[in-house]
Amino acid sequence: MRTRVLCTGLLVAFALFVGAPTASAHTELTSSAPKNGAHLKRAPSSVTLTFSEPVDLADVHVTSDGKALSVARAASGKRTAVTVRTSVTDQDPLTLDWQVRDMEDGHPTSGGVSFRIGKAAFGTDAEDRTRAPMPSSAVRDAWMTARWAGYLALALFVGGIGFLAMLWPQGTGDRRTRRILAASWGCGLLATVVGAGLQGAYGAMGSLHDVLELSTYTDLLGSEVGIVLACRALLWVLAAVVLAALLQGGERAARSPGWRVGAGVVCLGLLRTTGMAGHSSEGSHPGWGAVADLVHLLGVSLWLGGLTFLLLGVLPRRRPAELSAAVSGYSTLAGLSVAAIAMAGAVLAWQVVGSFHALFSTNYGQLLLIKLAVLAAVLVIAQRSRSWVRTRLDVATLLRGDRATVRPFVYSVAAETGLVLVVLAATSLLVTSAPGR
Repeated sequence: MRTRVLCTGLLVAFALFVGAPTASAHTELTSSAPKNGAHLKRAPSSVTLTFSEPVDLADVHVTSDGKALSVARAASGKRTAVTVRTSVTDQDPLTLDWQVRDMEDGHPTSGGVSFRIGKAAFGTDAEDRTRAPMPSSAVRDAWMTARWAGYLALALFVGGIGFLAMLWPQGTGDRRTRRILAASWGCGLLATVVGAGLQGAYGAMGSLHDVLELSTYTDLLGSEVGIVLACRALLWVLAAVVLAALLQGGERAARSPGWRVGAGVVCLGLLRTTGMAGHSSEGSHPGWGAVADLVHLLGVSLWLGGLTFLLLGVLPRRRPAELSAAVSGYSTLAGLSVAAIAMAGAVLAWQVVGSFHALFSTNYGQLLLIKLAVLAAVLVIAQRSRSWVRTRLDVATLLRGDRATVRPFVYSVAAETGLVLVVLAATSLLVTSAPGR
């Protein structure tokens, strides 16, 4: 079944790529007035920069010869244009280095414009090159690591909550599962807070030291992505209430409709705010991207969280009733999760990559292909697990979870879990990469 699901997902992805419109990338400079490279008799008192998307004035920074210049909304009133006051009269060439942070996902882009002033020659090609600042690679690597940790914590927490509520309520008393839930909650909250500082430093072209500065967080909170991150941190705090109720109430709480509703709302909020800080809002149909992103994250969480709890919780206990109920139930849940991941992933790829050509010609598309290749390997291993469930589960139950009988299934689940972690690593790389480049 999973092999058929993969083939169907790939066919859908191919059809979407072939007929897909071009998706928008990050905020870029589209024009300037005066025009970049113009030869002017005297230095302009102001320069108008027009970007491809609306920008917040607080997220636009322009410098000349290392000095910050004042930025205001352009006289036209368009949210895509800003006016920069140069206050420079004797510099030739006049070069303005700009840097802007995307309002949707907080990614920075930068560049520069130059003008010849007076009768002097514009200079050599080396002098014509813009001196745009570049984001710190150390900050980017740390941010990518924090994103990976955040995805892993989210998957373990949401998937673990779902696994206990739907398939294994008696597992709430197991010490290993309780530790996994507590650790994933702590890691999720920490990754959100540290990730916010790293994203703020990355967007401001800062260093790792800026993560410790309060101004980094306050500046980020002034943007849409900062508000989303603050909401996610608040949801992790609410998740502590859900977790505490589960740990105290045990199986009774896991079966309680009230607790399940509260846990479902918090988990869906965590999934949605995680997607809002990514690329799903980009493209010609952002509504479809938001829904697909939520379904995709939910499917991955139920899949990975269930695998982890199955591997570290259910199988070591080797209790026949639990093996029969949890393993067979998870097999069905995993099949549905894989189908959701394949379909939602196809929609997201269509939204962000934008064309079949971009899938092979851009770094983002190539990373996506690697992710799909690893996912295909996961499905091959998962098919072996599914075959074991069909042919050996009854025998394992009758033998009361005999180690020799269950061991092949344990190896298969462990390999599947490891490869899903690689998929999460590829996802964190995609989030910190610019689509269409």
